[in-house]
Amino acid sequence: MGSPELSTHLLNGEGARPYLDALARLRIAVFAEWPYLYDGSPQYEQDYLEQYLREPRSLIVLVRDGEQAVAASTALPLESAETEMQAPWRNDGAVLDEILYFGESVVLPAYRGLGLGRRFFALREAHGRALGRSRCTFCAVQRPADHPARPSDYVPNDAFWQRLGYRRRADLHCTFPWVDIGDDQESHKTLIFWERPLEPTEPAPG
Repeated sequence: MGSPELSTHLLNGEGARPYLDALARLRIAVFAEWPYLYDGSPQYEQDYLEQYLREPRSLIVLVRDGEQAVAASTALPLESAETEMQAPWRNDGAVLDEILYFGESVVLPAYRGLGLGRRFFALREAHGRALGRSRCTFCAVQRPADHPARPSDYVPNDAFWQRLGYRRRADLHCTFPWVDIGDDQESHKTLIFWERPLEPTEPAPG
């Protein structure tokens, strides 16, 4: 496939509502893959995304190829995120309103390798600086190395995140439930946090 003509939309709070269905479908499609194996539903997704719509300081980056949503990334102040994401930081003595929480980045397979992941990080970090945040964080699910659904050619993102300046915080983790594909009920998964400081002098992405 040739280089697609992509448009990038930076949305805040209720500004993302017209794209809610597209965002839900995109998340379901990408998170069905390893390592999340998420058996999602449109209703759950829309309920989940409401936290971004009701927070005017949130950021949703939506990338479209024509009218099709092909990638997205989210962030919001940690004090507005789910309590499961807040609790490890509270227990660590952190001040929540100094931290921007990154929810997820999802890219359809045909649009990977175009630099969207790096751009998503840059845009969210710039948003954090604009909000006066001093650091940012996200968490990633942990799966056993011998999990039967693990693809033989799977390469984790750890090295990529480290190149962007993120540090794995093995001491900070949370659990979050969802239904794995092929299962009948929810099970709790462990997610480990990563973080990096936000230097206020770093330029915003072009």
